Amino acid sequence: MTSRTLLPQIGIGPPERGDAARNRRLLLDAAARLVAERGVDAVTMDAVACAAGVGKGTVFRRFGSRSGLMQSLLDHTEKEMQQGFMFGPPPLGPGADPADRLIAFGYARIAMVEVQGEVQRAAENSPEVRFAVPARAVQIAHVMSLLRAAGVDGDLELLACSLLAPLEATLVLHQMRDLGASIERLQAAWEDLVRRVTRC
Repeated sequence: MTSRTLLPQIGIGPPERGDAARNRRLLLDAAARLVAERGVDAVTMDAVACAAGVGKGTVFRRFGSRSGLMQSLLDHTEKEMQQGFMFGPPPLGPGADPADRLIAFGYARIAMVEVQGEVQRAAENSPEVRFAVPARAVQIAHVMSLLRAAGVDGDLELLACSLLAPLEATLVLHQMRDLGASIERLQAAWEDLVRRVTRC
């Protein structure tokens, strides 16, 4: 069985019309710019509308609320990540040793925090968003499948959750900003953890 059949995909549904997809991308790009330039607290419906050059009603019609906007922004990033580990080149994608794929997954998530960390942290600290985003289930299923392929036994679901904990944006941002840890140091620690768990 391949990872195509093991893992659910997020955001699957009827395709958007071309103009709707362009408008959605325009709004998400505007929100992402606001996060990068001013921080996550600057992402209001008014600010996104202004940055995208549209009326506030357009943003509300598209996303419903600020939480809906943040969820969509996080989903957008997670879809790109999911495409990479499901269908991309190794070591992140299929074709590499499962332990190497798990290491690459952690490397990619830590690097993602540097770009999207504030959005991820906002989602982690908002139960309304955190538990509504299906990406978490996809991540757990992916890590479980790699642990199983690496020959790890035990309660793989709880082990996968434990392994994902050090990749959460809240912790990674604290380690980088408050403790002065570099991305390279965090990635090296992740690799050491994976090799201990998989005994590779």
